[in-house]
Amino acid sequence: MIRFLLKERIADKEFKEKRKVTLDEISKATGISRNTISRIANTHGYNSTTDALDKLCDYFQCELCKIAEHIPDSDQSAE
Repeated sequence: MIRFLLKERIADKEFKEKRKVTLDEISKATGISRNTISRIANTHGYNSTTDALDKLCDYFQCELCKIAEHIPDSDQSAE
């Protein structure tokens, strides 16, 4: 499963810049709809496009591994 770390990146940016970062701000800066950003942040197992992930990496100035991580399924880890 892929776990998105968007909330963590938002929190990091807020801490570094000492201000609130809104989903609307991210949406305007990236061209990704606010609804899609909300789904990436809040929906377990959301299926995002690589284009959206690329734009988020550009916005947060980070590598993909800081936006998403692979979590092995519990069924596969037993094999």
